[in-house]
Amino acid sequence: MIKTHGYAVQSATSVPAPFDYEQREPGPNDVHIAIDFCGVCHSDIHQAHNDWGNGNYPMVPGHEIIGTVKRVGANVTKVKVGDLAGVGCMIDSCRVCASCKDGEEQYCDRHATIMTYNSRKKDGSYTYGGYGENIVVDEAFVLTVPHNLNPAAVAPLLCAGITTYSPLKHWHVGAGQRVGVIGLGGLGHMALKFSHAFGANTVQFTRSPSKIEDAKRLGADEVILTKEPNWHTPHAGSFNFILDCVSADHDITPYMSLLKRDGTLCTVGIPPSPIAVSAFPLVDGRKSLSGSNIGGIKETQEMLDYCSAHHIVSDIEMTSFDKIEEAWERVIKSDVKYRFVLDLKTLRS
Repeated sequence: MIKTHGYAVQSATSVPAPFDYEQREPGPNDVHIAIDFCGVCHSDIHQAHNDWGNGNYPMVPGHEIIGTVKRVGANVTKVKVGDLAGVGCMIDSCRVCASCKDGEEQYCDRHATIMTYNSRKKDGSYTYGGYGENIVVDEAFVLTVPHNLNPAAVAPLLCAGITTYSPLKHWHVGAGQRVGVIGLGGLGHMALKFSHAFGANTVQFTRSPSKIEDAKRLGADEVILTKEPNWHTPHAGSFNFILDCVSADHDITPYMSLLKRDGTLCTVGIPPSPIAVSAFPLVDGRKSLSGSNIGGIKETQEMLDYCSAHHIVSDIEMTSFDKIEEAWERVIKSDVKYRFVLDLKTLRS
């Protein structure tokens, strides 16, 4: 077994604290990665606090992992010792259902997707994530990392990046379309970058005038302020697609009126309460309200290759475990531009 030092929460009310545990020895198909960087995702906090009711403790969060390959099994061909490698939100699935065979492991028909942390493995033990020195993963769920990008800034692409890239690609966002982005945070800033890169006329929705300049820097062609009553009226029926990146409860009804006939509003923010919308905005124009999860391994690799070719990474602030409580508090307050990344190399120094 590989002795590993990391940080874990012991209950829904505790904070991340030092924790020693073990990762398995690499098998023939496994890759042992020494973790260099791990993004801090808001879902780390939700799961640590048991906001979604699925917490298992002790919990080692983290699913935006970039590291250096230390060992590989005899059958591994994707990476070699010394390579940079990535691990995103999942580390296994049933692999035999229709969704898995289609490269959509995140939608495994047998509900057998094994998440990178806070998930039960096939042997019954729980997964430990990126807030630690090491991880061992089957090569089928390992990603190759572009060498021309800052690896720390690549880490959040493995969740925030693919969560926004996947729906934009699925709904064929591109030139000639008007696309809206709700929320300018870890997800929203990546949505702006991708939508702009795909050639769409991209619009940021925000309540705050202070975000206008940053939104335009990140790829917005226009910014619409949403604080005043009836803000949406002048823009009715003018959007092909809207990506909702807000994780707090909010009213989506005004945004439904912005969609053209056959337009779609897709949510990726996962607010805690059910989304309420009248049927009338849906039937008036054959509009769709949808959702999207992360992408599969094939699509995530496609995204990384696209980012390499177009020099796209996340805007990050580096942090460390001695500041993790402060980082989590700032994430909750949306006081980060736009993703914290932990420097795991400090654990090994």
